Amino acid sequence: MSTSESIGGVDAAECLRRYFTLDVDTGNLFPDHFRVSYSRIWGMVGRYLGVRLLRQAPFEAMVTFMCAQGIGMGLIRRQVEMIAGRYGQPVVAETPWGKIRAHLFPAPSALASATVDELSACTNNNRIRAANIMAMARLVESGAVSLDVDQSPVRTMEELRESLCRMRGIGMKIADCIALFGFGRFEAFPVDTHVRQYLRDWFGVDTARKSLTHANYLLLQAEAGAILGPGHAGYAGHILFHCWRKEVRRMTAY
Repeated sequence: MSTSESIGGVDAAECLRRYFTLDVDTGNLFPDHFRVSYSRIWGMVGRYLGVRLLRQAPFEAMVTFMCAQGIGMGLIRRQVEMIAGRYGQPVVAETPWGKIRAHLFPAPSALASATVDELSACTNNNRIRAANIMAMARLVESGAVSLDVDQSPVRTMEELRESLCRMRGIGMKIADCIALFGFGRFEAFPVDTHVRQYLRDWFGVDTARKSLTHANYLLLQAEAGAILGPGHAGYAGHILFHCWRKEVRRMTAY
């Protein structure tokens, strides 16, 4: 792809640079005190600074993370591919290596008009998940949920999370994932099992040993912000997440 080509009217090189957050220097995501206080961990993290956080479209991120609850990455990819293949517009891209056939991610209207039977075939036969995605798509399509408002830089992280959590199938962790990947809120810090494990074992955070109540979830986020810095804790945490899974858990999939 040459730099003169465009994607949706935007310079292709700039589009890809933004999508893969190549404008972000991942080495500067971690504050100086982190490198000094946690030098052993920083030594491991350095091998993962090439891990990138995608800037997805908000609706795409919402559907993707609603598909992601409680399952492995391979099945998440399969569900998203099936949804795009069934409901997305087909496209053909000419490349030096031949034609690439793919599908755009479906618009809210496409999923809003689906049926549970149809969509559940793409969500591992999870009818509740399919119904929740359809309900969310209908709210976006009707304008009852405004992604433009949620994207506003003056909207606080708490306001964005509250707006997302009003929808069925979106809890605090999924809302924070959507904020991080779909709304570019790098301060959003999703907490899952792996995150609790590295906060406990690497940083000695006692709250990570307790059950994940609403209050403890917020405490973990605050403690992570103190360790990583509040402005980019989510992006830095994304890198730590992969470092933990690879270096400690010896997991093979990204």
